Formats: sequence, C-alpha cells, structure tokens
Amino acid sequence: MSGGVDSSTVAAMLKSEGHNLVGLTLQLWNQRRLAGRPGMPETSEGRCCSLDDVYDARRVAEHLGIPHYVVNQQDRFEHDVVQPFVQEYLSGRTPVPCTLCNNHLKFAQLLDTARQIGAERIATGHYARNEYDPARDRWILKRPADASKDQTYFLFGLTQAQLSRSLFPLGGYRKPDVRAIAQQQGLALANKPDSQEICFIPGGDYKQFLDAYLADRGEAMPDTSGELVTTSGEVVGHHEGIHNFTVGQRKGLGMATGSPLYVIGINGADRKVVVGSSADLTSKTLRANRLNWISIPRLDGTLRLQVKIRHRHEAAWATLEMSAEDEVAVTFDQPQRAVTPGQAAVFYDGDEVAGGGWIL
Repeated sequence: MSGGVDSSTVAAMLKSEGHNLVGLTLQLWNQRRLAGRPGMPETSEGRCCSLDDVYDARRVAEHLGIPHYVVNQQDRFEHDVVQPFVQEYLSGRTPVPCTLCNNHLKFAQLLDTARQIGAERIATGHYARNEYDPARDRWILKRPADASKDQTYFLFGLTQAQLSRSLFPLGGYRKPDVRAIAQQQGLALANKPDSQEICFIPGGDYKQFLDAYLADRGEAMPDTSGELVTTSGEVVGHHEGIHNFTVGQRKGLGMATGSPLYVIGINGADRKVVVGSSADLTSKTLRANRLNWISIPRLDGTLRLQVKIRHRHEAAWATLEMSAEDEVAVTFDQPQRAVTPGQAAVFYDGDEVAGGGWIL
C-alpha cells in the first residue's frame, strides 16, 4: 500500500471479495534528508513514498479494518537503488531507478515479508496483467487494458517465482474506472493526484540531487569534466561533467552552432561527450545484458519481437539473437532515436512481455 489511489483501491476491492488482508507499506527514503540543501525543495509534494503517503495508506487500512505495517527498507533502498543511480550517472549512463526498485524491493522484499507473516500472495496497484500458461508451464506478464498506464516496462525483471505469487487486480481496468471504484468504496483519496517524480529526487532535478547527495555523505563531486567531440573525433568544446548529459539531449551543451547539436554518446572512460546532428542520433542496433526472460525460458536462434527502449517509447519491430552468454543483439527494422545506455530494453510479443535487459 503506497498511499496512492491505485493500491488503496486494490485493497478495497480484495477486502470486498472476502480476502484476508494485511497492508504493507515500504518506507524507502527519508524525504527530509536533503531538504534545505542548495537546489533542494523543502517539501516532498508530488512524489511517491513520502511520509504523507504512509499516513494515507494507514488511514485507508483503518477505513477497511485491516492491519497495517510499515516495513523500513531505507538502507536497502539506498544500497540497491540510490547508490547505483548515482554511480550510473557519474559513469555516463542514464539509469531507470523505478525498475531497480521493483526488482529489489517492491517485489523481492515484499514477498520475503509476506512469507514471514504467512501471506500467500502480494497484490499491488501496478497496471499489468499476469497469468499462468499451462502449455508453456510459465507465468506470463501482459500489458494492461489501459495502455496509457502500462507499467510492464518497469516490471520486466520479475522472476517466475515472483510472478506466481503476485496479483495485479487493476490490469483489466482503466484509471477513471479505478477512481470510480475508490469513490464507491468510500476512500477519501479517490481523487488524489498520481505521483509524478522519482521519489528520492525532490524537484526532479537529478543534477542538483547528485550534488546534494554526495555532500550529505561527505563526498566531493568527482571530476568528470572533459571534451565535447564530434562523431569524427574533432574537439569542439569542453564540458563540466559527463553526469550533466544524457543521450538525445540538445539544451545545455554550452556551445552555439549554426544547426542543432545533440548528445550522441557518452564515453565514461575518457570523459568525452559526443555531439552530432539529429540524423546521427538514430541507430538500428543495440546490445543488452543482465537479461530476464518471462514468456520464454531462453532465446534460441533469432526471434522477431517489438522492443521498447524507454517507458514512453513506442515499441518497434526488431530481430533478436544472442550475442554472448548473457547478452542479446537487437536489430531494428527502422532506426530508433536516442538509444541510451543504462536504460532498459523490454521485448514484447503482442501483449506479452517476452523479457528484457539493460542497454549497454
């Protein structure tokens, strides 16, 4: 129970169906930790997992008459999500913290806690569907009915064991219907806005967060400054740090040219930022590792699937084949814009999530 309308509605739905419920809320990040540091706002409004959300979850549990517990996982969250986020940016990659959080905490930790209290399954407010396919002897993860709320991109790392013990009751609903159910169930937060920001980055400015977080730990920002170079290797400028850039970025390059320039690539080893034209930004290939297969046990030979390279990216047709023991090569039918190392590549077979991995 995150304290939002979705997980609260799930609790109300399952309660009305007669299930024996226990509400669990993860306390992941001290929202006051960086408040007041340069560039950091004083409040956590608009972010998930805030203290207000914990209080909202508790009030919903009281309304439903179910026990509610807060599970403090701040240390693990910092180790498994925040620190990798920081290191990825400092090495020139662009991370996806919400996927790491789902993999390491929202499912792995909640399932561990569920076992400890004797619960059979966990239910969440994610917009996704899962079902068991006896023909394949596998649990299948599918897109939800509401395509605008599809969260399967962030769930590609779920294992068969995790999927087998998870429920996604909102998979067949659209968001307006969920709010209507919340009102019918008498939930005071039926009209609560959705959280819009990464929970541990107040204001959504990751650059300011990096400075504040390192200062909070008593660490200096490492020197990641270097050269701005063209795709041919010509030095055209200097930058103050590779953590200030991401592939596809146009603004903030610190230089004026006759035609628009974009960040084409970031070389963390020599701290070079490669810039080029809009045409240079497209690519027909990518490689991904740390793979997790869902609808199939492994990839044999080649396979035609649709691939998403960002949450809001429209899945594009591609051919996949293994290029190493734990690495897949993806060749798109049409060039894709801003393939970004550190992001997830998620593979779809129609509505099914075939699997996914992390872009190299």
